Amino acid sequence: MTKIYSKFALAVFIVMSFILIINSFSVNLPQVSAQNCSARGMAVLEMESGRVLYSKNMNEKLKMASTTKIVTAYTVIKHCKNLDEPFKISDKAIGIEGTSIYLKSGEVLTARELLYGLMLRSGNDASVALALHCADSIEAFAEMMNQTALECGAKNSHFVNPHGLDADGHYTTAYDLALITSRALQNKTFAEIVSTKNIKISGGETGTRYLVNKNRLLNSLDGCVGVKTGFTKGAGRCLVSAVKRGNMTAVCVVLNCGPMFEESADLLNKAFDRYENADVLPPYNYICSINVENGEKNKVRVYNPQGYKYPLTKEEQAKISVDYDLPNTLKAPIKAETKVGTARVYFGDKLMFETDILTMENIESDAIIDKIKDIINKF
Repeated sequence: MTKIYSKFALAVFIVMSFILIINSFSVNLPQVSAQNCSARGMAVLEMESGRVLYSKNMNEKLKMASTTKIVTAYTVIKHCKNLDEPFKISDKAIGIEGTSIYLKSGEVLTARELLYGLMLRSGNDASVALALHCADSIEAFAEMMNQTALECGAKNSHFVNPHGLDADGHYTTAYDLALITSRALQNKTFAEIVSTKNIKISGGETGTRYLVNKNRLLNSLDGCVGVKTGFTKGAGRCLVSAVKRGNMTAVCVVLNCGPMFEESADLLNKAFDRYENADVLPPYNYICSINVENGEKNKVRVYNPQGYKYPLTKEEQAKISVDYDLPNTLKAPIKAETKVGTARVYFGDKLMFETDILTMENIESDAIIDKIKDIINKF
């Protein structure tokens, strides 16, 4: 187990470093405070960029009830080798307090079936069964959950159980939970499960369990793709929801929020009214042709392979500029995909993004000495 955790730690360091590089340009861009939201903690993020669109007490450490199961499900999906392999449910998962899919002693299900029971019906027994299928103990699985959170960039969260029942040392923040959810939704299996409205799995008195998703926004909010409800006395009503419209996906987290469905829908609708995921710098974008000295051709085409999208208001889009740092002339020979400059995106005077500019083609030299060398090399 120590070796596994060491590998986890290395993976966390690599992923966290990548996250810091990607987000380093945009962390200080303006966001909108929503103090009129009744939630104790709230955050609305654009999934791809990670930009915070709305927030309130988003870094306050709070209980989060069954929204914990987002981390549980994502951890299981990442670490379970075969989600469709049947296994016998541990007796330790039988009779867990709170919401349940009423697992029976000796039942055999697959991890995938239990994940549906976990995310649609919020089965606490399903969470324990999954945890003990992936780890030797609840404590060991909780540590795996904590590693998952760190890999997603969540620095102010700590988990001690897989179901979210109130417990000392079990907490997250609205921002952390939005980060984790944004990463989890990029996993095809997770996204498919949390967007499912109803499904049948094996078991129960009749041999089949009929599961209906508790997230009513799936039926009432345009573009809703998940993800999880939650409630305990200590946490209050909690909801993580996500909406995809066009090329933008927004993730909304409200913790301890009475009208959680209504306020989440309002926040998400406002986000799409206010922001557009602007294609600031298209990928594989031809920029221009640069003069070439001593070449068989007198110009070479250049482009930026990597593009950049970012959620912006109309007012912010007017402040965006793209600067191309390029030489006036290049000297042949030139190979395709050679870096010759840099494209930079600015918000006002703030650097938001930069990427290499590359050549699109080979340009051979027309110099006699180069032609002689070429003949000798070919010979």
